[in-house]
Amino acid sequence: MEFSNLCPMLRTLLALIFCTPLLAHPVPESPHWLIYPGGDGPGKGRHIVLIAAEQEYRSEQSMPMMAKVLSKHHGFDCTVLFGVNEKGEVDPTLPVYPEKGKEAEFKPHHIPGLEHLASADLVVFFTRELTLPMTEQQQIVKYIDSGKPFIALRTANHGFRSTLPYKLNGKQVRWGEDVLGGSFLGHHGRWQADSTRGILVAEQKQHSILTGVSDIWGNSDVYRTYKEGAALPADCTALVWGQPLTGRNHDDPPNAKLEPLPVAWVKNWQTSTGKNALVFHSTMGSGTDLQSAGLRRLVINAAYWCLKMEPSISATRSVDIVGDYKPLGSGFNYVKLGVQPKPVAAYR
Repeated sequence: MEFSNLCPMLRTLLALIFCTPLLAHPVPESPHWLIYPGGDGPGKGRHIVLIAAEQEYRSEQSMPMMAKVLSKHHGFDCTVLFGVNEKGEVDPTLPVYPEKGKEAEFKPHHIPGLEHLASADLVVFFTRELTLPMTEQQQIVKYIDSGKPFIALRTANHGFRSTLPYKLNGKQVRWGEDVLGGSFLGHHGRWQADSTRGILVAEQKQHSILTGVSDIWGNSDVYRTYKEGAALPADCTALVWGQPLTGRNHDDPPNAKLEPLPVAWVKNWQTSTGKNALVFHSTMGSGTDLQSAGLRRLVINAAYWCLKMEPSISATRSVDIVGDYKPLGSGFNYVKLGVQPKPVAAYR
């Protein structure tokens, strides 16, 4: 009897009745992606897929790191999918726009393993300006419209170069503005020169996602996601404000000329069948941002919230990094930064 599509509690019960061993992980091992079987923890039996497919903020390093934390300290089965080149290498250097005059030579991006979104209980998107084959776009849309929850980090709010094949009531769905509650409109401050101090929204300090969260700081700058004088959409609840600092050090002073803007919020997404998917979006999340334990706890708490596991959120459960984590710097100067195509196994 095949139990992989049943809920975790029912799978466990039926396995005991029929003496059938549970799958160690819902996704098979492969050289094309990474899997991390869950250890002991509240997340046991739940599957999180993390997608690393962008070119600027070293998600190819940060998503495996987060998967290790979620699996070892929290018990979730985790799978990390990557954007790869024609050789099957993780390749953050792939262009997102065709070279002028060579449009016909431009090749779409590719994320092997998107079929495993079908077994995911939660997906973490870290994408940027992707041009994907239609079959891969459809796999993503199928998940987004399933009613299951998802998390989006940093550039994910402009994660796809063109609109996804997703319409509701005949109207084109916009991934950033409609689904996530905001898209990238510009850097609020100096790109690669300012950093961000996270400030908990006073009215939301009792929100379960903010449990045990403190000292959020990252050396990436604040994103603007709505026009000056406007605000987040009414269906979004801001949890963290981002105050631009006057430099890229933890203790740099705030830039008094720049107002704080929301850098983390929650919302619901209503699907074509009327289901409500829980959504968490943070415009922070670069590889170096996630060296902040406060930001890691924020994202991990959001995973519990998305999965309706708020009673399992703990201010004391570890969010410590497992093993070594030395993310390369953000940016597009790949030679200087040491960014180059590598096999998937290099990020294990």
